[in-house]
Amino acid sequence: MEKYVLKFNEIDKSYLPYAGGKGANLGEMTKAGFPVPQGFCLSTFAYRTFIQTSKEMSDLFRQLNQVRYDDLEQIRVLGQRIREHLTSISMPDDIRSAVLKAWETTGKDKAYAVRSSATAEDLPTASFAGQQDTYLNVCGPDQLLKAIQNCWASLFTDRAISYRAKNNFDHRSVFLSVVVQEMVFPEVSGIMFTADPITGHRSTISIDASFGLGEALVSGLVTADLYQVRSGEIVKKQISKKEKAIYSVPEGGTVTKNLPYEEQELPALPEDKILELARLGQKIEAYYGLEQDIEWALVDGQFYILQSRPITSLYPIPPVADHKYHVFINFNYIQVMTDPIKPLAISILSNITNFLKENPDSLEGQLLHGAGGRAFADFTGALSLKPLRNRMVKILSGMDELLASALAEATSREQFRQISVPKKKVFRVGRKIAPIIIPAASKVVNNLFFKDPEKANQHVLAFIENTVKETEKKVFSVTGSDRIRMIKQGMGAMVPDVLSKIAVYLITGVIASGMLEKMLENKVGDEQAALLLSQLYKSLPGNITTEMGLAIGDLADEARKYPEVIDYLQQANSSTFYEGLMKIPGGTEFKLQLEQFLQKYGMRCAGEIDITKPRWHEDPTQLIPSIIGNIRTASPGEHRKKFKQGEQEAESAGQEIVSQFRSFEKRRVSRLVNLYRHLMGMREHHKFAVIRILYVYKRAILDEAKSLVGKGVLRREEDVFYFSLEELSDLIENRFSGNVQETEEDREKQHELNQKLKSPRVMTSDGEMLTGKRRDAKAPKGAILGTPVSAGMVEGVARVVLRPEDAKLSPGEILVAPFTDPGWTPLFTSAVGLITDVGGMMTHGSVVAREYGIPAVVGIEKATEIIKDGANIRVDGTNGFVQILDDVASE
Repeated sequence: MEKYVLKFNEIDKSYLPYAGGKGANLGEMTKAGFPVPQGFCLSTFAYRTFIQTSKEMSDLFRQLNQVRYDDLEQIRVLGQRIREHLTSISMPDDIRSAVLKAWETTGKDKAYAVRSSATAEDLPTASFAGQQDTYLNVCGPDQLLKAIQNCWASLFTDRAISYRAKNNFDHRSVFLSVVVQEMVFPEVSGIMFTADPITGHRSTISIDASFGLGEALVSGLVTADLYQVRSGEIVKKQISKKEKAIYSVPEGGTVTKNLPYEEQELPALPEDKILELARLGQKIEAYYGLEQDIEWALVDGQFYILQSRPITSLYPIPPVADHKYHVFINFNYIQVMTDPIKPLAISILSNITNFLKENPDSLEGQLLHGAGGRAFADFTGALSLKPLRNRMVKILSGMDELLASALAEATSREQFRQISVPKKKVFRVGRKIAPIIIPAASKVVNNLFFKDPEKANQHVLAFIENTVKETEKKVFSVTGSDRIRMIKQGMGAMVPDVLSKIAVYLITGVIASGMLEKMLENKVGDEQAALLLSQLYKSLPGNITTEMGLAIGDLADEARKYPEVIDYLQQANSSTFYEGLMKIPGGTEFKLQLEQFLQKYGMRCAGEIDITKPRWHEDPTQLIPSIIGNIRTASPGEHRKKFKQGEQEAESAGQEIVSQFRSFEKRRVSRLVNLYRHLMGMREHHKFAVIRILYVYKRAILDEAKSLVGKGVLRREEDVFYFSLEELSDLIENRFSGNVQETEEDREKQHELNQKLKSPRVMTSDGEMLTGKRRDAKAPKGAILGTPVSAGMVEGVARVVLRPEDAKLSPGEILVAPFTDPGWTPLFTSAVGLITDVGGMMTHGSVVAREYGIPAVVGIEKATEIIKDGANIRVDGTNGFVQILDDVASE
């Protein structure tokens, strides 16, 4: 559109490319009848025309595209040069004439606010708000033209350049419109969020208000009053001391004034105006269909809307079929995985509770839902039953203390207390669970008192092997939609099979552990009992995760024999890994042992509940950091010696435990020790079975994807990861209703955006995010609190590792990670301590840390951000805190 000036009443949201986000919103609201001060926009065509008058900008754009977002000094120098250049050249005459004509029409005697409006601003997925400049109380033609040119130049402020570079916006493709809006002179102004921006609660309207112009609030000059409205009632009124206010002056510009003492603590808005403003906010939100961040002003008793934009920071709410109150638990946190997962993975996981549903294909009663790239479990019905609720909170406290605390808080709310599950539904679910629970309970009793625990490991491994072979045979005997249907059915049968055939052994071990712990505490006291049990836990036989770690050590020892292999591993890439390995001395020998390792564990990787993540089979280079780290931090065979030493210490601890009891108790205690040793090591078997089966399903799905690529439906096999199982069936049968390529591209972009979202541990259907509270801990002032999971204290260098394939641990370093799962196990042989963002007493990293005998503190919110790489720290795994010992972490 080649017009230099666009009036508010002739533009709407479709004019984003011409009026920018702010201008398009103002036009949209003006047309919708909201009280917006009148004005006009200089279009992006005017900006582009202005830029084209410069002979230097082409080279300056080239330099901008080479700048890193974190190179602040280069950004400062280049940004200042561009701004000075743009304010020094003349505005073209035809643009000047168009501006002055629009100004005269709107009102020559009025004052104006002149604001920048970028084409990438106020979008649902990005907010550029506040990055360009604003000029208030602009009077007369000279001030107006100067303000417009300054706005154009402000597209190149340091913060705007850095933001665009960080978010991959091309500097050439972001254009600027300038909003010229009639200035209002408010008694009170502020910002209104139609959802609480802190908690995410969608039904809470949050209003900040202060005297004078809103710039005092935005600039941080004053602390505004805070009012919150919910369901038409004021639920919070926090009056602040407002010492200053910004007002306009007759000759143009603004001035900051000190308020009289007697006015400083007066409410900025009376209650009737608070409620009136909240109702206006609800209307604007309803109009846009999205929660809004609204700038407002009160003039002579009337509210004016100066701007409205989407709130981009809200975490999406998991979808539900009704309008009732729901409590969602982040399933990713239960699986100690904070990363987002792709649509196919969420779709597959959502089928694991199909055994509870009357109709597996129906969405009614579905327990797992995707939101923000994470899977959320909706256990609202089960949580409404007090015995189940108490048990669930207790179980989750072993997985993540903050998650359990947040869940307890959510279920204490008044809305939750009003939930009741119909007896008919309870009976129906009970009828489905009973055939699983009753036989499982019988097996647990049998294991506890009669079965030989030493045979359990081999029995379960044989069952897993047979199940995987049968699954593979079934899935690859059919194709197309029949195959997808079989995968859904297999996922639905997974929980009953795993619980009744595998998990019963771990459950037995946990019960035996509890019995032994209680008997031992009564005999020798809590502290001594904890010490003996921690020794008994070392080098548990049959622990798949430990055996995998030992096998990594064996791989490292094999590589040590061949210096050329070590050199090659440090520069190998996944696409030519085996080809290059076969060309060097020792490569054949190392490849043989690596293949044996992958035969057992190649279906694993970090974040393995996400079926779309590359497995070690698919990319063995993920193992290289662990292999090299083992070579660098341990001597040959050291891992096996440590394991043997752990076995001896555990045997001694077992003998010591039995010796504490009288002769008639020894037989019972001896069996409990035997159960503890042979069954607690089976804590990963159920997940190992699931991961192996998931890998069969992944291969089958990729086989279907290969066929779809051959037909031209998909561009790449991995594109299938952005579709659900139901959609995959539609693609196979040519029933998919949308544009396949556009859908895949949109979801791929959304997945990238999901990487930036900080997902909550617990969330309600109101959008409220609950973080939980840490229990009291014995910690010095300034310490960072977490959950103590492996006793002991260690000091060392913090090595922050976000992905195991990027790890470079050196001897004596402490591993700081967002989470750990079996894919991280190889790194434990190098670390002397462990800290994680999420986790609890029974999560993977905690268990492995105890087995390896290294101090660990987990569940520290944002540990990987608070603790800087290279900082000297102290980890107290007994009391659950971390201390930063030097200034590296705060630099």
